[in-house]
Amino acid sequence: MAAPRLKRIHHIAIICSDYAKSKHFYVDCLGLEPVREVYRKERDSYKLDLSVGGVYQIELFSFPNPPARPSFPEAAGLRHLAFETDDVEADKKRLEEMGIQVEDIRIDPLTDKKFTFFQDPDGLPIELYES
Repeated sequence: MAAPRLKRIHHIAIICSDYAKSKHFYVDCLGLEPVREVYRKERDSYKLDLSVGGVYQIELFSFPNPPARPSFPEAAGLRHLAFETDDVEADKKRLEEMGIQVEDIRIDPLTDKKFTFFQDPDGLPIELYES
């Protein structure tokens, strides 16, 4: 039996606990571009499609009282969301100027590339990785 012929990641879905706060974070702090925003009355839920560099898409969802999920790096499941950037140091400084706590920059021992981590409003680990 042949494996599926996957081409690329289509989207990543994130469920937030505070829609307005997370929308501000992803749009205003990270600079992702809104593509479409929909309120689904029957689910009391927002869905915001976000463009990352015009290529990949993040779907930001709100639901009433979503259950907590462990998000520490070694928990089973999705480990973190990583964004590629040209300048980790400059982006770290920009995020810190907005009041976002960012870890110290480290060097990947396998690639010699700079990277760092910070968290979204719900504690989802996000990585910046220098290209």
